[in-house]
Amino acid sequence: GSSGIAVVKALRDRGIPHTCYEKGDDIGGNWYFRNSNGMSAAYASLHINTDAKLMEYRDYPMPPDTPDYPSHRLIKAYFDDYAAHFGLREHIRFDTEVTRAERAADGSWAITLDSGETERFDALVVANGHHWDPRWPDPPYPGEFDGPQIHSHEYMSPHEPLDFHAKRVLVVGMGNSAMDIACELSRPGIAEKLFLSARNGVWILPKYLFGLPMSRLGMLPHWLPWQLGGFLTRLAVTLNAGSPWRFGLPRPKHRMLQAHPTISQEIYMRLGSGDVLPRPGIRALKGDRVEFTDGREEPVDIIVWCTGYKLSLPFFDPGFISAPGNDLPLWERMIKPGIDNLYFVGLLQPLGAIMPIAEAQGHFIGDHLLGRIVLPDVAEMERAMEHERAAMFRRYQDHAPRHTMQVDFEAYLHRLRKHARRGRRLAAAAA
Repeated sequence: GSSGIAVVKALRDRGIPHTCYEKGDDIGGNWYFRNSNGMSAAYASLHINTDAKLMEYRDYPMPPDTPDYPSHRLIKAYFDDYAAHFGLREHIRFDTEVTRAERAADGSWAITLDSGETERFDALVVANGHHWDPRWPDPPYPGEFDGPQIHSHEYMSPHEPLDFHAKRVLVVGMGNSAMDIACELSRPGIAEKLFLSARNGVWILPKYLFGLPMSRLGMLPHWLPWQLGGFLTRLAVTLNAGSPWRFGLPRPKHRMLQAHPTISQEIYMRLGSGDVLPRPGIRALKGDRVEFTDGREEPVDIIVWCTGYKLSLPFFDPGFISAPGNDLPLWERMIKPGIDNLYFVGLLQPLGAIMPIAEAQGHFIGDHLLGRIVLPDVAEMERAMEHERAAMFRRYQDHAPRHTMQVDFEAYLHRLRKHARRGRRLAAAAA
């Protein structure tokens, strides 16, 4: 995927021998529509929500004629060009699944593949993503639903995997996928009715603000407190686009940037046109009807659950590393203190794009493997983790699974640069 190829390039640039395993038949990960590994969440109409200039790798800019918010096809083509330009494919073994990763007593890694063979390595980098294992409502809602139900991960188009035309469709959720799918299916001539159900409100950011891509205006400098940044963002967004409750959506119970916002340029228009009918949370499923918490019942033919994803690491023994409730504490979302040859890349949720962050993580890991960067000791990393987690849980008070990996884009990159500078000084002192 987009994180893995960034690491492959970083290791290649540094002359570090490496092998990358990919379960599918090509690069692209989540952005490879109909990926043969079955793990892509892309649908036919998917476009990026963070503009291309923020998403591109810093050492390989996108072509000048790239639109602000390109489709998954253009993003996949960009990754193909990136891999071809830097000669990355020769390091990737496609159609190869890692079924088990075990750390031996000497610290080396035994990697078992779906072919049955086992290979050994000095270090392991995990970049398997966190948007491929669907999370369904847990516990499930009371009652039974007679019609078909799918998770947004299965959604491809208004024709696939189900024919949504002339159907009464309920979309559950308030994230980016929920907004995209609700807007698409509610267009005249597709769904007969489109209900959008949400237990809790979210802040919705437009793709464009004052005529410019929102992310170019909204990436907060690392020194700005998030509280002030949230106030300024809310002021600009509500003046320019409006507030969710004005359109019948739940009023958020949190401040702007105190939960991951949703990005949609179209949802308010669909709500204002009556094409999307907002509903509160679900109380019960009643055969061919759904009862909502306000007492209303609606006849429904299909439910699309846009309820997020689980962080899954199926190749590890759960007693060694697991992520219950999507919570996997790591130093700077990369390293588990005490295991100095295991690294995680892209295992975070920024308000922004993962690609430049994965690229920076790859540089950091490569330099550490070469001894150019010395890590803090275990006790210092654990103190930093406790401080970071305490601050995160103060800010994201709902402790929801989607907020266990949250980072601020510019602040995270700034911290990583500081760690790299300090690590180089420690390496020089120890030389």
